[in-house]
Amino acid sequence: MKSPNALFPVLSLLSLVAFAQAEPQVKLQPIYENLEVTRPVSLVIPPDGTDRRFLVEQTGKIRILPADESATEAKTFLDVTDRMGVEKDFEEGLLGLAFHPKYAENGKFYIYYSKQGPKRSVLSEFQVAKGDADAADPASERILMEIQQPEWNHNSGNLLFDPETGYLYVCVGDGGLKNGVFMLPQKLTRWNGKVLRIDVDGRTGDRPYGIPEDNPFVGVPNACEEIWAYGLRNPWGAAIDTETGLFWLADVGQDLFEEVNLIEKGGNYGWEHREGMVEQPGRKAFMEALGMGKRMDPPRGTQFIDPVHVYPHGEGLSITGGFVYRGSKVPSLAGHYVFGDWKYGALWGLDYDASAKKAKANHVLHKPDNPAEPVVQPTGIYPDENGEVIVLGWRGKIFRLVSAG
Repeated sequence: MKSPNALFPVLSLLSLVAFAQAEPQVKLQPIYENLEVTRPVSLVIPPDGTDRRFLVEQTGKIRILPADESATEAKTFLDVTDRMGVEKDFEEGLLGLAFHPKYAENGKFYIYYSKQGPKRSVLSEFQVAKGDADAADPASERILMEIQQPEWNHNSGNLLFDPETGYLYVCVGDGGLKNGVFMLPQKLTRWNGKVLRIDVDGRTGDRPYGIPEDNPFVGVPNACEEIWAYGLRNPWGAAIDTETGLFWLADVGQDLFEEVNLIEKGGNYGWEHREGMVEQPGRKAFMEALGMGKRMDPPRGTQFIDPVHVYPHGEGLSITGGFVYRGSKVPSLAGHYVFGDWKYGALWGLDYDASAKKAKANHVLHKPDNPAEPVVQPTGIYPDENGEVIVLGWRGKIFRLVSAG
């Protein structure tokens, strides 16, 4: 396995190639400047033809953003602050939202939030209130899953439905702390560090949901049958491209690299054995300190799937995944995977060739003049009802990515 230092010349060369390409001409445009927004993490358009924008605030509310981007008020759709439990609000809270593919008919939607005593992440189903399309029924909660969380960080919580099958994907972090200390992502007996896939309309045994029969670990002894993919640290930013069907997922790194993955059925993405495409540097010392040096290497025959793109910690420290742009107002961005870095406030557009299965270039879309004072710290990058890019900022700011040409 290559050492981290051996890869830096290669990464530098790739960066030079990317800069040599024509950069998409875009800029950030503030929107909703008159709204008071608190730690937004997700923006979802329900499949009901209304084109409403539902904004998830990590502090516990789902609000409906008005169509008028200069408005001063936004309706609260659901408030779960009274049922959440948060030890540290930096990564715990209300973290995910997905609307049922048949939301227009059944009014069902799904959220992912934190509770304590014991510490856990909760996946629940709710329904819209009768007679009021702009309000949820808080008494309609049906808990589907409760996922044990050893620590307060690395919860993930991204939710999305597969547009082809209608099954729900649930992204779960590794349980927290450093160096994969709990060693859960490689264990098929645990949900942590995984992408799960369930049927919210079915039932398997006494579970309040169904297990799709084509899940990769169905019938495998001692494996959680909900698992779709594994070996992840803290997935943050999940999207399925409407044109290619590719499942994009960003995974936050630790010491060396941030990575972008394409999720495959049964795929192992390497954490806690490796970070990016190199050996996880803290693992050897950690395992030896535990007297487990002989278990340091992955089991014989283990195959890891490489990320389609990585960037070193000189360029950023915490990736925020986005989506493949299929809108019409920024032609130079067509087909690019838009993503960013929370810490340094940079935004990029990855030009990926799906037929060749490789990235052609990674274009810089935005970089702050001073990384210590970024214009936006992106917590979420989502399409609006027309497929145009909306960037959510940690400090309550919201932007559009618009053409600068």
